[in-house]
Amino acid sequence: MHVKLGQDEALWRDALFVRRTVFIDEQGVSEEEEIDVFEQQSVHFVIYDNDKPIAAGRFRTIDGIGKIERICVLPAYRGRGIGKRIMEAIEQYAKQHVTKVKLNAQTHAEPFYKQLGYETVSDVFLDAGIPHVTMIKTINMRS
Repeated sequence: MHVKLGQDEALWRDALFVRRTVFIDEQGVSEEEEIDVFEQQSVHFVIYDNDKPIAAGRFRTIDGIGKIERICVLPAYRGRGIGKRIMEAIEQYAKQHVTKVKLNAQTHAEPFYKQLGYETVSDVFLDAGIPHVTMIKTINMRS
């Protein structure tokens, strides 16, 4: 398995394949909510099993803070540390650009992010009809 990152069309389409499977098909998020105006501003991350995209996420910077979004792993690949691997890849990239990252986690995934050092900083709120919390983490700036 390997991670690719970038902003090119082919990588975005692979990320969208995973996101569509997880968020639209599995969780019932509308395509209009899933695919937004920030796609071209984001750096997309995809983990591949050979040539098959199996996990995805994206990163963008808002007011000097890194925003990690759309983290997902195909159902058949869950429980193998792939979510942690994509988060590590995104954080490694983020360290070159920001000192703090945040994300909106589905509440069922909150313990996963806490294990990675994220702290919950909000009450529960609905995003696409799914309960979420905002979480932050301070990361070191690369020198």
